[in-house]
Amino acid sequence: MTLLRRWPTHPVRLARRSFLCAASASLAGLLAPLPRARSGEAIFRRSEAVTPPEYLTREEDFRNVGRGKPPPHELSAEARRAAGLVPETWQLEVVPDPESDARVEHLMTRDRKTALTWTGLMQLAERHAVRFLHVMACTNMQAPLGMGLWEGVPLRELIWLARPTANVRRVFYHGFHNDDPQQRFQSSLAIDRVLEDPPGELPVILCYKLNGDWLTPKRGGPVRLIVPGTYGNKSVKWLQRMVLTNNPRLNDTYAEWNNDTESQLKTCAAFLQVPQKTKAGQPIRITGVAQVGMSGLSKVQVWLHPQARAWPANDLYFAKADWKDTQILPPPARWGSAIPDGLLPPGLLQFDARTSRPSQWPLRNTIAHWTAVLTDVAPGRYDARCRTIDANGVAQPMPRPFLKSGHNAIQRASLVVEG
Repeated sequence: MTLLRRWPTHPVRLARRSFLCAASASLAGLLAPLPRARSGEAIFRRSEAVTPPEYLTREEDFRNVGRGKPPPHELSAEARRAAGLVPETWQLEVVPDPESDARVEHLMTRDRKTALTWTGLMQLAERHAVRFLHVMACTNMQAPLGMGLWEGVPLRELIWLARPTANVRRVFYHGFHNDDPQQRFQSSLAIDRVLEDPPGELPVILCYKLNGDWLTPKRGGPVRLIVPGTYGNKSVKWLQRMVLTNNPRLNDTYAEWNNDTESQLKTCAAFLQVPQKTKAGQPIRITGVAQVGMSGLSKVQVWLHPQARAWPANDLYFAKADWKDTQILPPPARWGSAIPDGLLPPGLLQFDARTSRPSQWPLRNTIAHWTAVLTDVAPGRYDARCRTIDANGVAQPMPRPFLKSGHNAIQRASLVVEG
């Protein structure tokens, strides 16, 4: 069985064990007589009674995209303390931009001893803490970095402590190393995205917990930003300074590197498991995961195509292929060993308060697992591909097939069926 390690390794590692245990219970149904397929085609059946891999990614299995020389999490404990990268010494400044006419009544600075401290953040958390599920992904990487349960305080609560009164259009922010021009990394948000959330949308948060535990230095602790719906470049780690400005322009370092930093997450699918070889007549079980972006998710589809059969060069995204629907698995009863007993805490923003179940499924800005079973596949060499159909009925990689606004190329895996 080939493990396609393009998604966090922990879910991939558990997928085979979980899938095979469930598959054994439903094998009789899978092997029921089916019509014979024509040569080179496959009959698809959506699997029943499948247990998905663990949903939340454990800390040690999160993929890391870091910066800094050295990276902040590699500093000694003494150096992190001196740099304000431990709760006891952490402070967050909120100031007006000296190069604009932003008006702020209460400057929050270290020099004035008015910056937000860890104690102050925990006091805000007692009144305003929120929790939500969100996938972490990089704009130019095919696979997400991990799936997490994030906890924090809405950034607007801090902004109002600074008492802005006029001429504020954006928030510039950065973390550690920003005083070194060679290591600078900063980002920005429109002020409306900070102060107001449309119904059903998640707030930008000052995040201090992942999966119920305090953020580790490697994950950006003690405090990082989480900007829902976006790629990781917006969710700056090791947060230390906020600047309120009347400058309407982006200051994002990532934009200077030829990236669209305002892109929302794309909807896309990837394989977790495709067998490298199998015998003719045996069911072929395929599992995968979908990232649910701004356009939602309605279907995940799989297509099996003989490698010897050429495909029209003008059909770049395989729109004319014989795609078959897979089964999108429901919300898990246990969300994984990343949290105690695999049970989510109460009060998550995307969940119904009465039933403690997701308000819809799949949830936008998260992941969903899927599975398919193929039978009666003739001997030969095949390319397996997977794609999503979003909630608007648009097939991956459309409507944004190009890079720089998020990676979502259709994934391919090889499969050999021996006679």
